[in-house]
Amino acid sequence: MIGALLLAVATAVAPPPATITITTPRGEVRVAVERGPEGGLLLPANTVFQSLGATVVRNGAWVEAALAGVRFQFLDGTPYYRVGEETLALATPILSRGDSLFVPLQFMTEVLPARFQQRYLYDSRRAAFFEVGSGDPVQSVATPPSGLLPGHLVTIDPGHGGNDPGTSGRYFPKGVLEKNVTLAIGLKLRDELERRGVGVLMTRTKDVRPPLLERAPMCSDGCDLFVSLHVDAMPSSRRNYRSIRGFHTFIIGEENSADAARVARMENDALRYEVEASGVASSSALEFIFKDLQMNEFLHESADAAAMIQSHLAKVHGGENKGVHQYNRWAVLNTAHRPAVLVEMGFRTNQQDAAFLTSEAGQRKIAGALADAIVEYLKDYDRKTGAATISGAGR
Repeated sequence: MIGALLLAVATAVAPPPATITITTPRGEVRVAVERGPEGGLLLPANTVFQSLGATVVRNGAWVEAALAGVRFQFLDGTPYYRVGEETLALATPILSRGDSLFVPLQFMTEVLPARFQQRYLYDSRRAAFFEVGSGDPVQSVATPPSGLLPGHLVTIDPGHGGNDPGTSGRYFPKGVLEKNVTLAIGLKLRDELERRGVGVLMTRTKDVRPPLLERAPMCSDGCDLFVSLHVDAMPSSRRNYRSIRGFHTFIIGEENSADAARVARMENDALRYEVEASGVASSSALEFIFKDLQMNEFLHESADAAAMIQSHLAKVHGGENKGVHQYNRWAVLNTAHRPAVLVEMGFRTNQQDAAFLTSEAGQRKIAGALADAIVEYLKDYDRKTGAATISGAGR
């Protein structure tokens, strides 16, 4: 039990690198990773951008970097940056110290490899960033070992985080929260996908809370699938609630089953962490959000991915396969512009599911099954379209 607790909590995340190596046709640079005042991991911006041949200009509070024909604009002191008309968020703020500027490590490890998939590669095991053509083997980018066509990207969203703990769960070990379990499995899923040659963008890699409505949009053009990870719970008012166990996957749709409505209400409650400070009720905020949103146009693709996830989880999970459900009011899914699913991996109110979710073996089985399902989905789309991505040749 003690071993399971230690493996499940967020502090079990592998330690960050002390340095990363940047290798480009212009040479090799070793850059020290620094910690910001809130513990975020940072890199010196001038060193990073110079090594990539980028030009950097400060314009008031904004810092602009032109890289590979794309202009990035960073807002000093915040986690926000702009690319064209998009405003996006990083897990850690951009930071100024005197005349020196620091950008989050995440920009190098996730943002650039995701946006320039045929140009940049980050190897997390070696803490090494490469520009294609710099002489380092990048065969995994050209020919993924899973047999997929190259260039696939998936966004993994470990639910909750930071001041949003999810819930502790009746049968979770003391001190373990839903946010710890989703992060532990999310990081294992990232590793499993990367081993299969799939690019991964994480909405979080530590105990922070990215804004709920900004998670799915991180899976933008060039991203094949958004996967949000959660743990279910039955209300104690329900008869025999402790005996209910299993897993199900949810997508945006109009069927609006009763079970989907129950889970959506539970997960949408996380929005209150973003509206409490404004004094606006969560219910009012939700009405505003859903007022002008259109149904995700990728219903068919989302349903295919969800069905494959259920099929593969059934091979490793001892609980009931509760199937795929639709609902049209998910705060985290309604902002998706690409195929998107939300997976409830088990019930924290069931003793067997809780033990499975918080054990090292259980987490690895879940991550492996999810990775197998995602690869099957991507291969199926490769076969249907003859292209590496849903967006086709435009990637």
